[in-house]
Amino acid sequence: MKFKFFTIPVASPEGAEADLNRFLGAHRVSQIERHYTPDGAASFWAVCVTWVEGADATAPGVPDAARRGRIDYREVLEADEFALYDRLRTLRKQSAEAEGLPPFAVFTNEQLADMVRRRVNTLADLGRIDGIGEARLTRYGAAFLEVLCAGVPRLGPPAAAPAAPAPAPG
Repeated sequence: MKFKFFTIPVASPEGAEADLNRFLGAHRVSQIERHYTPDGAASFWAVCVTWVEGADATAPGVPDAARRGRIDYREVLEADEFALYDRLRTLRKQSAEAEGLPPFAVFTNEQLADMVRRRVNTLADLGRIDGIGEARLTRYGAAFLEVLCAGVPRLGPPAAAPAAPAPAPG
């Protein structure tokens, strides 16, 4: 579990509220604690958000509140990215069924989306995704890379990648 702390001034809460709501919408929240601190015009709310990351978010014992923060990757990913993500989900489901495991034990939705966003095309790239260790690389890496290598070239560079510098005139 991880923690994030917010201070929301009572006098002008808009910006801090927006930051808190943005954070809550993007994470799997397991608990929120808040405390009001009275100090006249400087009064504020102190908010502590406990959130779950990666495979831990689906582990047994995680409160239902943490599971409600699921992301709809159809809305987050571009259409071509979602098509590749969907092919990865299908492969994950087949792999999980063959081994009698729940799908998240193979890879989480977040890990699949990261594979697509990062344009993974090597085992080393796959191993850099949070929560993917040597065992998963050995067991599932080759099959998932086959799907990724077929789909990634059509996607182009990651959206967050900086543009390549223009060649110097010469």
